[in-house]
Amino acid sequence: MPNSKHILGVPGGKHIFGTVRVGEKGQIVIPKEARELFGIQPGDTLLILGDDKSGIIVTPPTLVKDAAMRVFKKMDQSEERKDKEE
Repeated sequence: MPNSKHILGVPGGKHIFGTVRVGEKGQIVIPKEARELFGIQPGDTLLILGDDKSGIIVTPPTLVKDAAMRVFKKMDQSEERKDKEE
């Protein structure tokens, strides 16, 4: 399915890797193209997030950590502004 993302009009930087089947043990295989693109190696840890409406997201934990650190930094800046105002 290497050319399907182009046929479906997916914009640059976005990817459709195909479908996977959930096995009897609840496991899935991440397509090789996706593993190669995102540098996923055997033994890596991935974070699974879910939303009732949007579905499941599989991401390296560092991505969420980086986002959380940006949120914490903004929270600190907000607190600093409050302290200056008082």
